[in-house]
Amino acid sequence: MKLSQSLLMMVLLACTLVLTDGATNTIEASAAVSCEDAGSIDAQVAPEAEVVGFDCSFKDYKGVKSLHFAVTVKNVSSVDQRYRVNLFLDNGKAVGGLLPRKGKPPVVKPGEEASFTYPIQGMAEKAGKVTLLVKTVSQ
Repeated sequence: MKLSQSLLMMVLLACTLVLTDGATNTIEASAAVSCEDAGSIDAQVAPEAEVVGFDCSFKDYKGVKSLHFAVTVKNVSSVDQRYRVNLFLDNGKAVGGLLPRKGKPPVVKPGEEASFTYPIQGMAEKAGKVTLLVKTVSQ
């Protein structure tokens, strides 16, 4: 599958915009981190989709500091689509779901975007390697 050029540009832009504090290695509970700092990213995106947003942050989830991935997908096809998003980390943890989660019908119309934040519960450190899969759900 083809790596989305916009995802690559967004990751490079995020790397240039994020400033890190070299004096400390601790990250605040709701601090944003560069996804590049969170680890290397391998994206496999369906041709009907374009990843227009991919952000990483540490926040509390069910009372535990956890790594969160916010994913925004745009429908670049000419028909309504629903997507399955999966995130796999090199430590064996994985998370995912359908995008959009709800709706009548639960679809993303052509040219529109849908987003969701996926928490990796209990993961309070940076990820090594992240694999992002975006597939279409059969109609």
